[in-house]
Amino acid sequence: AIARLVLADFTNLNGLERVGGALYRATMKSGEALFNKPGDGGVGTISSSMLEESNVDLASEFIKMIIIQRGYQANSKVISTTDEMLAQLMNIR
Repeated sequence: AIARLVLADFTNLNGLERVGGALYRATMKSGEALFNKPGDGGVGTISSSMLEESNVDLASEFIKMIIIQRGYQANSKVISTTDEMLAQLMNIR
């Protein structure tokens, strides 16, 4: 093994300081970090390809895209028709 991954646990999780996103920093309130191998000491486990899978539902995103595209086409047609009507109105004079 090149390296071994360990997980940290704290006696007071609410005492951790949030430093951005999902990053936290230990403080006096959180207590010292207790390091354990994944699956030992109640710190949980790590599974490959399970933490950050894509949360995008492609089918629903394609449906939304088609609906928005059709709305855009309809609005474009309204503008074209209005432009034609205004041109005809100007020719009446």
